[in-house]
Amino acid sequence: MVAQFKFMTILQRWGEGQLPKKEELETLLTAELGTSERGVAFGIGVENGLEEIEMRSRLWRSVYPDLLQLCQKLGLGKSEGILTTSWHFWLPLGLQLAYYREKLGRTLIQGILGGQGTGKTTLAAAIKLILKHLGYSSIAISLDDLYKTYSDRKRLQKQNPRLIWRGPPGTHDVELGVQLLEQLRQGCSEVEPIFLPRFDKSAYNGAGERTEPEEINYQVDIVLFEGWFVGVRPIDEKAFDMAPPPIITAEDRLFAQDTNARLKEYLPLWKLLDRLMVLYPVDYHLSKQWRKEAERKAIASGKSGMTDTEIERFVEYFWRSLHPELFVTPLISNPSLVDLVVEIQPDRSIGNIYSP
Repeated sequence: MVAQFKFMTILQRWGEGQLPKKEELETLLTAELGTSERGVAFGIGVENGLEEIEMRSRLWRSVYPDLLQLCQKLGLGKSEGILTTSWHFWLPLGLQLAYYREKLGRTLIQGILGGQGTGKTTLAAAIKLILKHLGYSSIAISLDDLYKTYSDRKRLQKQNPRLIWRGPPGTHDVELGVQLLEQLRQGCSEVEPIFLPRFDKSAYNGAGERTEPEEINYQVDIVLFEGWFVGVRPIDEKAFDMAPPPIITAEDRLFAQDTNARLKEYLPLWKLLDRLMVLYPVDYHLSKQWRKEAERKAIASGKSGMTDTEIERFVEYFWRSLHPELFVTPLISNPSLVDLVVEIQPDRSIGNIYSP
C-alpha cells in the first residue's frame, strides 16, 4: 500500500511538471523490473532500465494534461487506475510502436484483437494522443468499418438465415480491407488521398450502414486496426467434436464449422498486419457482465438498450460463431502470430502484460 502510494505521488508530481529525481526514477524502475514479463514485453531490462524510465517520464510530463482531458471526455475521470494504466501500458506501448515504425521504415499496421468491453476504443484514442506527442501521425480503423452494405447483408441473410446479426465472418468486405491496408502501407498525399470506410451502427434501426468515408490526405505513420476477431485463424475442425457451451447441438456445430471455414477469406487481410496485440479477459464470460453494464447505463441515460435476457442470447450467438476458448485462447501462446498479450481484469483494469 505504501509502495503504491509512493508510485502515485511520483506520477502526480511529474504530471504537474516537476523534473524527476534519480531516486524516483530508480523507484519506478524497481517496480517495472518487479514484473519481469512486462519488462521483457516492452524491452526494459537492468542495463537500459533507467534510460527507458527517464524517457517515459519525459513523455509523461508532456502528455499528462492532454491525457487527463481525454479520460474525462471518455468518462473515465482521474482515477488511480487510469494513471496506472497510462504509465504501465499506454506510454510504453506508444514508445514501442514508434520504435517499430522507425525500424520498419514505412507505415506500421498494428492489429488489436479484443472482445466486448476490453477497451479497444479507449486504447486506440489514448495511443493516438501519445503518438501525436511523439511526433507520429496515426489513425484508428475498426473491423466494423468493413461491413458489407445493408442490402448485401440482407441478401446474405436470405442465403444463410443464421446470420441474424452483423459481426461474424462473412459479413465484412474483406477485399475492401485488403485494398485499404495496402494503400496505407504505400502511403498517401494531398494529390492521392485515401478514403477510409466508416460505418454508422444506428442506421436501419441498428442494422447499420456504410456512411461517408473519411478522407486522409497526409502520410500515416501508424494504423491501429481493431476488432473482435482481428487476426483470428481457422482451426482444426476436430475441435468442434468436444466444443464448449453454448455450442451444444448439431446445428450449433454446423454454424461454428461454417464460420470457421469463412475465416479463410480473412487470411489475406491478416497477412497485412505487422504486429498483433490481444486484449485478453481473464475470464471470457466477463463479456456478458460488461455488456449488461453498458446496456443498463444506456437505459439509465434515456437511450434504448437490451434486456439481460436479450444480452445473453446476443453474446452466446457470437460464442457459437467464434468461441473464445477455441479461437482466441490458442493465440495467446503462439509467438509466431501474437506479439503482445494484455490481460483484462474483471474491473477492466490491466493485469499481466507479456509476449508469448
